[in-house]
Amino acid sequence: MRSRSRLPVPRIAPPDDAIRPALQAAIDQKTKPVGALGQLESLALRLGLIQQTLQPELRRPAVLVFAADHGIARAGVSAYPAEVTAQMVRNFIAGGAAINVFARQHGFALEVVDAGILAPLRDPAGWIDCRMGAGTASFLDGPAMPVETARAALEAGMGRVAYQAAQGTNVICVGEMGIGNTSSAACLTSVLAGIALDECVGAGTGLDAAGLQRKRDVLAQALRRHAGLSAPDADPVQVLAALGGFEIAMMAGAFLEAASRRMVIVVDGFIASAALLVAQRIAPHVLHYCVFSHRSHERGHGALLAHFQAQPLLALDLRLGEGTGAALAYPLLVSAVAFLREMATFGSAAVSTAVAPGGSAAA
Repeated sequence: MRSRSRLPVPRIAPPDDAIRPALQAAIDQKTKPVGALGQLESLALRLGLIQQTLQPELRRPAVLVFAADHGIARAGVSAYPAEVTAQMVRNFIAGGAAINVFARQHGFALEVVDAGILAPLRDPAGWIDCRMGAGTASFLDGPAMPVETARAALEAGMGRVAYQAAQGTNVICVGEMGIGNTSSAACLTSVLAGIALDECVGAGTGLDAAGLQRKRDVLAQALRRHAGLSAPDADPVQVLAALGGFEIAMMAGAFLEAASRRMVIVVDGFIASAALLVAQRIAPHVLHYCVFSHRSHERGHGALLAHFQAQPLLALDLRLGEGTGAALAYPLLVSAVAFLREMATFGSAAVSTAVAPGGSAAA
């Protein structure tokens, strides 16, 4: 399978639905009223479908944090200067960021990837070099990157997931760091999902009302420049090249590779979901392998979740990125797997089932 931009896409097929009745029966026969564990039951069903087993297992969860800078940041669309990207990457390497804390807490392997920050890192270890350049160009003036670079970034993201799979990982969380990347995500969402730009633009790292209006104006101007991309059949790789970021492209590639390997994908917030939107337009079945961790505080995320018809596990008003929401939601996956694998059934525990009206045993 190849996109119109000649990207070699791994084959992604939907999970075989034949196992669904057995999975649902296994869930319903646990010692509880049917549906009493709510969304945890839906989550267990999804995990069983992804892994095609009544006994799913989560192995060596990994979070990949891709970092890059964005040329659009020079247009004043962020409350923070571009230098913060590299400063935060050094914080990741030193172990001091929120994602480091949550990764340690929940036993994640953590990989930090320089996808293209402005200044090359001088730290000798603790990160992976996948640099596509010193940040993207400003898509206010032209494409953010050449199509060939977008393809290379997608393939680099695929490669990082392939590496983690070789270490035994079957659960992938993907995070990011990049000043200006909510602007890129908003434009990608508007174009690829057909959502009005105003519904996609939020305060990002904390813009005030005047800053938010400036951001809307700048991004509206940028989309007018790229108006030819708005056709329903637009090539998603070309849209990514025009409006995306190096880290967003690598995240999209990571999603594609993880789905092709039937891994569980835990999707983070707005930026990660925008990258997933790119991946979905390239290979629609990628969504079958996704668990949506949370609904973020960023305005466009709710609209994008509605576009995916996704029910997130948490709503904590997060707006940090880094993969933090995915890491925080992971214990719910652990609990879903645990109850499916370990909880007694009515039969094994010799517990009476519910009685339906009329006196017969209820299913």
